[in-house]
Amino acid sequence: MARLASLAVVVASLSSAVAQTFQRLGACPDLGCVLPPDQSDFLPGQYFDLRLEVHAPVNGSEAFNDGKPDESFAVTITKEGEGGGEAKGIAEFFGVAEPELERWDFSWYEDLFARDAGAPSVVNVASKIYRKLALYEPGNYVVTLSYYGDQTTVANWVVRPLATKKKAKNVILFIGDGMTTNMITAARLLGHKSINGKYQSLLQMDKFPVLGHQMTHSIDSFITDSANSASALYTGHKSTVNAMGVYADSSADSFDDPKVETIVELLKRTWDSAWGAVSTAAISDATPIALTGHSRSRYAYGSLVDQGLNSVTNYSWTNHGGPDVWFGGGAEQFYPGSGSYEGKDYYEAFANAGYEISLNKSSLLELGNSSKALGIFCQSHFPVWLDRNVFTDNLAAFKNEPLGSKSPALDLPGLKEMTLKAVDILHTRGGDKGFFLMSEGASIDKQMHALDYDRALGDLLELDDTVRATIEHLKAIGELENTLVLVTADHGHGFDVFGGVDTKYLAEQDTDRKKRKAVGTYELSGLSQYTVPVEGVSYGTGPNFPANWDPRYTLAQGLGGNPDRREDFRLHGSPRRVVSSTPGFAKDDYFVDAGDGADGFVVNGTLSVTESSGVHSLTDVAVFAMGPCQETFGGVYGNVDVFYKIANCLGLARPDDKPGTLPGSGCSTNGTKH
Repeated sequence: MARLASLAVVVASLSSAVAQTFQRLGACPDLGCVLPPDQSDFLPGQYFDLRLEVHAPVNGSEAFNDGKPDESFAVTITKEGEGGGEAKGIAEFFGVAEPELERWDFSWYEDLFARDAGAPSVVNVASKIYRKLALYEPGNYVVTLSYYGDQTTVANWVVRPLATKKKAKNVILFIGDGMTTNMITAARLLGHKSINGKYQSLLQMDKFPVLGHQMTHSIDSFITDSANSASALYTGHKSTVNAMGVYADSSADSFDDPKVETIVELLKRTWDSAWGAVSTAAISDATPIALTGHSRSRYAYGSLVDQGLNSVTNYSWTNHGGPDVWFGGGAEQFYPGSGSYEGKDYYEAFANAGYEISLNKSSLLELGNSSKALGIFCQSHFPVWLDRNVFTDNLAAFKNEPLGSKSPALDLPGLKEMTLKAVDILHTRGGDKGFFLMSEGASIDKQMHALDYDRALGDLLELDDTVRATIEHLKAIGELENTLVLVTADHGHGFDVFGGVDTKYLAEQDTDRKKRKAVGTYELSGLSQYTVPVEGVSYGTGPNFPANWDPRYTLAQGLGGNPDRREDFRLHGSPRRVVSSTPGFAKDDYFVDAGDGADGFVVNGTLSVTESSGVHSLTDVAVFAMGPCQETFGGVYGNVDVFYKIANCLGLARPDDKPGTLPGSGCSTNGTKH
């Protein structure tokens, strides 16, 4: 009786803990955890792992059962409705062996007070994991975990409808990392002339026939990062911040978490299509690496690169065969040293696996189209479009040469050159089996974090220019009608434009309050001069980019989540740094940087003073679609639905685990099984 009373207190505390800033384990509101959790969706035939945990908190508000987890817990699964049956144990239902019981402990902070006091709560855990499962029959499934006598945790799962016929031969998914509708609107203003309120030309995105919006929440927070948002787009399963291709469990090992199969793993297994990724970030960065990465930590860069080449070898997971094309930065994970996995030379490893290697733009353009290709063009992330095309002298300050020296990488391709070459290689290698390509404009996000709006919008214009060139190239090679082209983002920032600024007037005022009078709203916002040519000045970047990057009358723009900063709304000639550490204060106690926006005025931040940059926001992000299945991308839906819409268009939702039929040859109907 005393145990039940104690449990009632625990349950009551859990109901309030769900909304706390800190969580014991995401997607696990009870002392029993089922991962994948309640409300998970699955593609028929998609591989996944099932992790079960029973928690016994040792201390804190949840302390229970003297810290002894129930090691005799049981779990069943039932298919509801027609074709269902009685509840069965997991091993029996899936026809797999019963795994061994695992034990560990972990600690967490219940709230900010506990963190400040250095008083963690400790939890003992009993766990089992069932690996490489699949559900083939569409419908609703109920997983019930029973523990501590009469307690249960229930997970309701949905297996989506079958879709076995390929409707699109190819898919190209463009991701503007962090790109919001407000940023797209601002970029249009920079690159396209308007007369009396009417644009004389448009972004390529504006010309797409279908527009939708996706909601970007993660599984356990409303604000997401690029790792688990990319994972949602690629797997149809939400995850936790910093995680990809897995549901984050409480174990110490960031690679043993329950995994879910990604779009390229499915595509390779089902159709043996070609696939590739292109990014202006390090290729090990969250958005490109999540196509093959399975880890709770996005920061395990070297290991994730190894997974990109060799698949998840330690868990007998799907072999995706390695990318046919990998173009980006992040050379420190490839040349031998502390950044590469186990110190190995991954240039050599890729070469031994049959890849042609390119380390600069010149060699990229000379690559053939029949072999697999690895192009790593610099250390870390690419210098942004504005520095590669306007402030080119800035490139000499980078120490980013792709073989590891401290020299600058000067012969750099852009997103357009990498993407067009990737299309040619994938088109050749994919043949009748088609291809999947993800192309990312990465520094839209990275420069919004830095509050360097011009650099962010320059990269957005580069992305749009790449989309335009890719569509023209698909026409030229006869593949446009066969290709689903999508442009979307993984999350947003709280960016917007709220007026205009007379930067000359602002600079000449002597107080912050007077300087703010330079910001004009409504009828005083006027028009910018980005598209008005300056006599004797040419950037040589062609149409659809600004004719003047530094006009007197510019945009009043900013973020909703930002650190303290000084704002002059001017173009920054070198990459922006808005805050810095100050002698006498903690290193993570940031103040306005004295060298940033010297003629501007101080804008108080909205974030903790320990935050040095802007943060992601709640906003929905746009999905532009054209080509086969375009009509399915209209409306408002979750980010996981992007995966299911693509998978259905590619015929990946299968009733069995056998390879699919070729495009146009109809459905494979070999029955159903669990």
